[in-house]
Amino acid sequence: MDSVVEASSKVRQWSELHPTAVLYDDDAAVFLDVASGKSLRISWTDVTGFEEKIHPETGESYLVLMFEQGQQIALVDPGGVAFAPSTINSGPVQNLPAVVCLRDFFTLKQRVDHYLYEHRDAAPPRECLDLIMISIAILDGARAVGFEVGDLEGELEKSLRELEKRTG
Repeated sequence: MDSVVEASSKVRQWSELHPTAVLYDDDAAVFLDVASGKSLRISWTDVTGFEEKIHPETGESYLVLMFEQGQQIALVDPGGVAFAPSTINSGPVQNLPAVVCLRDFFTLKQRVDHYLYEHRDAAPPRECLDLIMISIAILDGARAVGFEVGDLEGELEKSLRELEKRTG
């Protein structure tokens, strides 16, 4: 791996250039995912590599950090801290992207709540359950890289209960 000092320096520089996506506290080795307000502490001793890449469609730079246990996170703008979803609890999910972020969760949760609470007289479409399953995979992926997501799981559970109540 390139040196930890170099990786830390790249992370600091990237976060300074993208303060609306990720804030980084170098002393504590903590990322703040701006969209979610969630923090993620990393251990630089567990980092086995990093890459600076350019997104082929946007031309924007992003950083990928690889960890000893095989996990990876990416620092992306506008998404924040990105990671692989996990289907450990959702099972296979159709249309699940390979990389997600907590910002995606909030977007999907907003769509689910729109179906459930803005259209109370209509039966929720099948898409509502699909969005919940994707959201579960996002939260499981977030937990796998170290985010505390219990509060978000609780909110999603409320939506799932409402969906079950409305669909029988």
